Amino acid sequence: MNTRLTCDVVVIGAGMTGAACALYAARAGLDVTVVDRGPVAGGTTGAGEGNLLVSDKEPGAELELALLSHRLWTELAEETEETGETGKAIEYEAKGGLVVASSEQGLAALTDLAAGQRAAGVVAEQVPADHLRDLEPHLAPGLAGGVHYPQDSQVMPALAAAHLLRVSGARLLTGRTVTEVLRTADGCVRGVRTGHGDIHAPAVVNAAGTWGGEVAALAGVSLPVLPRRGFVLVTEPLPRRVRHKVYSADYVADVASDSAALQTSPVVEGTAAGPILIGASRERVGFDRSFSLPVVRALAEGAVRLFPFLSEVRALRTYAGFRPYMPDHLPAIGPDPRAPGLFHACGHEGAGIGLATGTGHLIAQVLGGKAPETDLAPFRPDRFEEEAA
Repeated sequence: MNTRLTCDVVVIGAGMTGAACALYAARAGLDVTVVDRGPVAGGTTGAGEGNLLVSDKEPGAELELALLSHRLWTELAEETEETGETGKAIEYEAKGGLVVASSEQGLAALTDLAAGQRAAGVVAEQVPADHLRDLEPHLAPGLAGGVHYPQDSQVMPALAAAHLLRVSGARLLTGRTVTEVLRTADGCVRGVRTGHGDIHAPAVVNAAGTWGGEVAALAGVSLPVLPRRGFVLVTEPLPRRVRHKVYSADYVADVASDSAALQTSPVVEGTAAGPILIGASRERVGFDRSFSLPVVRALAEGAVRLFPFLSEVRALRTYAGFRPYMPDHLPAIGPDPRAPGLFHACGHEGAGIGLATGTGHLIAQVLGGKAPETDLAPFRPDRFEEEAA
C-alpha cells in the first residue's frame, strides 16, 4: 500500500555520510527521513576500514574538512563515554597513524608534505629511522624514516553509522528505492518518490555515495561520480602487534592519482577485535565485484614488506568495495543551484568515513539557513559543468 510522508529533509543513503547528515540536521531541529534501497551501511560504508585520517590529505579544502571532521568525531566519541558506552558504540580508537618511507627520496617528499600539513593545523611528528620501532616494534628494518600523526583514528564503520542514525532520532526507511526526485513546475525540489510511496520535503540530500551520480540524474542534474574498486584483506585474530595505522608514503600518491589502472600500496592496521586489516588497492573497473587473486597477492606482499611477521599469519577473508571517485578528488557538498532544494553530500572517494561528520555538519548549517563553517566553494556540485563551459 502506497503512503505519503511529509518532513523537512529527506536524506538518500543510510551509509556513514547519510547518517551524519541526519544526525546534525536533526540536532538543528529539522524533521529528517532517511531512505535507502538496502540496509544501513550496505554500500561503501560497510566495505570500509573506518579510517578517520588527516595524514593522507594535502593542504587545501579537503584537509580543512578533515580537521573539522576530526574535531566532531572526537566530540561524538566523548558523548559515548559520557553515556557509559566508553566508545564501544562506534569502536572509536585514537590509535594514530605512522607513514613510513622506504627511500631517502620518499622521505624527503613525505617531510615536505608534513611541513605543509603542520602549517594547516595538523600534528605531524618526524620519526627518524632508528626510532620507528619505538612506535612499531615489529616493523621491517631498513626503512628511511617516517612521520607520526597522532590525530589519525578509527571507528567500526557499520556500528558507527547505525549509532549515528539511532541517536539522531531520524525516521529510517530501508529497503526502499528512490525512483524519482520530485520537482515543482518551476524546478524546485519537493521530495522523492519510492516504490512504497512519496516522501514530501522541501529539501533532499543526496548521500548515496558511489551511486550519487544516479541519484543526481533522478533530479535531472549531472554529477560525475565513478566507482573505484578496492580490496581489503582480513587476517585471523591476533594479540595487538600493530599499534597504529601504518602505511607507505606511496599511498598518498595513489589516492591523488587519476589513473584507472590498478594501484596498490601497503596499508596495515590492527583492530579492537584482533584481526589485522590490509589494504590498499585502487582501480576503476565499473561495478565489477569479481575476486582478483593478483590484487590480493599484491596486498599481502606489500604488508609483509612492512611487517615481516605477517608472512606466518593466516588471511581469513577478503572483501571488495567501491569508493565514490570524483575527477578532482573532492566531494560534492552543498546546494545544487540547478535544482533548488537539492543538496549533495557524496563523492568522498576513500575518505567518506572520516569526512562524514564535517560534511553532515556543514549540510545541516546550510539547511538551517546559516553560513557554513567552512567555505563550500571548492565542493560546488556544478563545478564540473563550469569547467566544461
